Amino acid sequence: MRQQWIFRINTAIIILLVVTGLTLTSKPARAASGAEISKEVTLALETLYASSPAAVELSKVAKGILVFPDVIKAGLVIGGQYGEGELRIGGKNAGYYNTVAASYGLQAGAQSFGYAMFLMTQDALSYLGKSEGWEVGVGPTVVVMDEGLAKNFTTSTAQDDIYAFVFGQKGLMAGIGLQGSKISKINPDE
Repeated sequence: MRQQWIFRINTAIIILLVVTGLTLTSKPARAASGAEISKEVTLALETLYASSPAAVELSKVAKGILVFPDVIKAGLVIGGQYGEGELRIGGKNAGYYNTVAASYGLQAGAQSFGYAMFLMTQDALSYLGKSEGWEVGVGPTVVVMDEGLAKNFTTSTAQDDIYAFVFGQKGLMAGIGLQGSKISKINPDE
């Protein structure tokens, strides 16, 4: 009897996760074209810049900006996340990338969010270019900017390799972590 009850609860949670995941994204379940990714990146940067003066200041001195406008994350004990984005150097497209992560532990739900990584040094930019799948947390130093840190931040105090801003969080899952995400170059138009 108890096993049937647990099975029913788990089934209901899985159905909730699938429905939530489907409602978080209006895009069909296929890889986006390069033009679609670029358009979403432009909109995401406009939104980020409108809400964060620190991001605007960093954009003026960053060697490159890697933007993932829509990352989908879902999990029930075992979870995963996926998103596609673009690297911009000097405001121009310098390649397309995806971000993938897996996790396990006490988790249940689904959410979507975006993030932008401001690569401040040539070494950080070179590391991204030469790595065949960069795992965040290995290699260049990444600082995730929250509201408090961003308020007191100036480019003259910028000492780290990469500054990341998370934005547009929607869904039923608490917490966002970039550590352990694997970022790889992709060719979306193939």
